[in-house]
Amino acid sequence: MTISRNGSRPTAKAPPEHFTGSVRVEILFQAKPPARAGAAYVTFEPCARSDWHTHPGDVVTVGPNEKHWHGATPTTAMTHIAIQESLDGKAVEWLEKVTDEQYSGSSRNLVDR
Repeated sequence: MTISRNGSRPTAKAPPEHFTGSVRVEILFQAKPPARAGAAYVTFEPCARSDWHTHPGDVVTVGPNEKHWHGATPTTAMTHIAIQESLDGKAVEWLEKVTDEQYSGSSRNLVDR
């Protein structure tokens, strides 16, 4: 058993080549073979978002290989716990950037609901 106390795990800025805005990642655990699952807290500050991407493994709320992105609203931060499975050592397939138009349209739709 491994215990990592709150505040003992490093937090890193998400790489700008796959994220827009201020995004922080705190790795909760990484898989050690033969396990394939890892997890992280990912926090998006207002207006921040990921690029479009897919995942090769089983995902609770997003189906395998379903194209999607994550992000905060223009005024509210968002944190999610990403638990994902790796397939052949890869947990994500990064795609194109989410455009400002796509982001604005999604944010407006969320507010209108």
